[in-house]
Amino acid sequence: MDEHIIEAVGKTRVIVRDGRVISAENPEIDECPLARRFSYPVHTITPEAVCKNIQDRIDSFGMCTAGRNLYSSDDFVGFGASELMSSALRAGYIDASVIVCDGAGTVVITSPDMVQGIGGRMSGLVFTSPIPEVIKKIREGGGLVPDPDHATLDPVSGVLTAQKRGYAKLAVTVSSPADAKLVRETQPDAIIIAVHTTGQRVCDAENICRNADIVTACASEAIWEICGTKAIMQAGSTVPVFALTKQGKHLILLRMEEIDHPIHVYHGQLPVKGEKIPRPLV
Repeated sequence: MDEHIIEAVGKTRVIVRDGRVISAENPEIDECPLARRFSYPVHTITPEAVCKNIQDRIDSFGMCTAGRNLYSSDDFVGFGASELMSSALRAGYIDASVIVCDGAGTVVITSPDMVQGIGGRMSGLVFTSPIPEVIKKIREGGGLVPDPDHATLDPVSGVLTAQKRGYAKLAVTVSSPADAKLVRETQPDAIIIAVHTTGQRVCDAENICRNADIVTACASEAIWEICGTKAIMQAGSTVPVFALTKQGKHLILLRMEEIDHPIHVYHGQLPVKGEKIPRPLV
């Protein structure tokens, strides 16, 4: 069966089958300022609104279908994981990114525009089915697909596949503290970016602090309070990213070099919360 499960806005779990949204569970939060800026905005987070947002992604760029557009040179947010990794690839600071893609599972990507095209449009992928056309396009673009038969989500397999190809400087996205720990044990020098953290608890945040280099705050109160206070750099104040290590900080600085619009930098106590943040924090 062609099935894909996505945790989208507000950690709303959405099921997609054969290019159509089938169902959506209740969200964990009510509003997110980032979701208001989507190409198909979500102002008040409800299952119906999230379904419409996901269906718009399917219709506009082929998410979860054979027609998936894998490339983009557009920045969707200032300091998103895909934007950070794309900048690092262009600068030669990393050799490859280990990310997830609907229709292919964990993948190893070396093209900055493919990293942005896949990751910049993707919400939290929980499960995906293999789509041969998507896998073919990734390979044609120089990417690697560790498990084309099952499209499993396994960052460690991505790291091992990248290592076999000779890629030594890796950036890896993870969505669970357990995966962050496993990746760190497998590749101690990898730059680990923890994403989709809404709902993570105190023990999760502490694990992230031990193993990740960058973490997105999302709507996790524990990430804001624990990782935020231990961060050495913060980018953004609405849905910020926290750099927990020097190499995480360097990734943000590389991204800053590519941003054309003015940037305000100052020294201060972290975390800094903007006037509009996801609510409620959970």
